[in-house]
Amino acid sequence: MAVALAMPAHAQEQKSGEDAGVEKRGRITPFNGAAMPEGATPTDQKDDKSAVGPNKKPADGSVPSSGVTVFDRMGAELPALPAEKPFTGKVDDAYGAFQRGYYLTAMDLALPRAQLGDPAAQTLIAEILQQGLGVVRNPQQAAFWYGQAAEKGDPAAMFKYALILMEGRYVKRDRKKSEELMKKAADLGNGSAQFNYGQTLVADNPGPKGLKLAMPYYEKSAEQGIADAQYALSQILVNVDGIEESKRTRAREWLIRAARAGYDTAQLDIAIWMIEGIAGERNLEVGFGWMRRAAEGGNVVAQNRLSHLYVNAIGTRPNPVEAAKWYVLSRRAGLKDDALEDFYLGLNEEQQKQALSAANKYRRS
Repeated sequence: MAVALAMPAHAQEQKSGEDAGVEKRGRITPFNGAAMPEGATPTDQKDDKSAVGPNKKPADGSVPSSGVTVFDRMGAELPALPAEKPFTGKVDDAYGAFQRGYYLTAMDLALPRAQLGDPAAQTLIAEILQQGLGVVRNPQQAAFWYGQAAEKGDPAAMFKYALILMEGRYVKRDRKKSEELMKKAADLGNGSAQFNYGQTLVADNPGPKGLKLAMPYYEKSAEQGIADAQYALSQILVNVDGIEESKRTRAREWLIRAARAGYDTAQLDIAIWMIEGIAGERNLEVGFGWMRRAAEGGNVVAQNRLSHLYVNAIGTRPNPVEAAKWYVLSRRAGLKDDALEDFYLGLNEEQQKQALSAANKYRRS
């Protein structure tokens, strides 16, 4: 749950979310939450005449490297790379073709194996049919193959078939069997199943009891990089009583991981945590950076809060035009704020014009 900033805002916070049954895929972003001091730039490399540079040929006639490394400056030879261990496992040509984007080849290679009962091949066929990769999308046939693979113990198929059973669109709805399969997949180590089974425990056991029951599954899922689980875990560690302190101290770490994965609600929350000093020390500059990241990603609440940060010079210098721009964007999305409206009306005509122009350009970008 997000904590309100100590600044005027009359709108209720709206979180973005996904259906519990849908696996989210994180986006890798270069923003890592660390603030670079204002005005700082990468260290300039000075001309070192003693170093072996890219345009200097050593006296022994050897070919120089394309850059100067720490080892070059130390005058030490680079250690030899360890010999690569030969692969001794069985090569799966079908999955290899799938990974290279040769979906029809993957289908041709996997189908005979799937028909003979190979669960890995059955799951691959199901994925191709479910997504319509190189073939006409056929969710009903995909459900059949997921079911076949799930019966034979494939964790990925168990997870997908559990969702299909819960939805009841392509097979008869069976909640009991869905939960059984989800738990089996979770216990076998499927990260998405671990998160979804945790969600089931929370739904079936309202309050702190359900959150504590779900926590071990959230932890396992979070360790595998599932951003939803990382976010859920961070909220439990901060808001639920009776959690051991060694785990509670990792709350901010988990929230940052979810934010780095591109989860906009996590970006909004870590901004608030940094600014207000929740689960750690305050860092206004880093908090501002995360708020801007969430706002630029389209989070309406973050756009509103970012406007307040510009107005009140929190983590940044005051900028009335930027403040007005982000307020206009959040207002257009339906988020009312009387304090920001008063601020906007207090700007001169030229500032309002610049803010509207900037907001219009943002919408087109």
